[in-house]
Amino acid sequence: MSWIEQDGCLVREFRTPDFMTAFRIVTSVVEPAEAMNHHPDILFGWGRVRITLTTHDAGGITEKDHQLARLIDEAVLRLDL
Repeated sequence: MSWIEQDGCLVREFRTPDFMTAFRIVTSVVEPAEAMNHHPDILFGWGRVRITLTTHDAGGITEKDHQLARLIDEAVLRLDL
């Protein structure tokens, strides 16, 4: 699954084989988010990660969200899951 627009946000869900893999995905997001000072909402548990991006002060999706989405995709790809 790739990023979708839903309720004024960019959303991506990852399915994972276990909790540790889900946690590795979450930790891979921290560095790019912190570097951009743009922090996603993340829900995760056994077998799943859901990342939601929006620019609250702009009232929806901006180029900043698209940029962070690309960086997240690159970070997760480097995990070689």
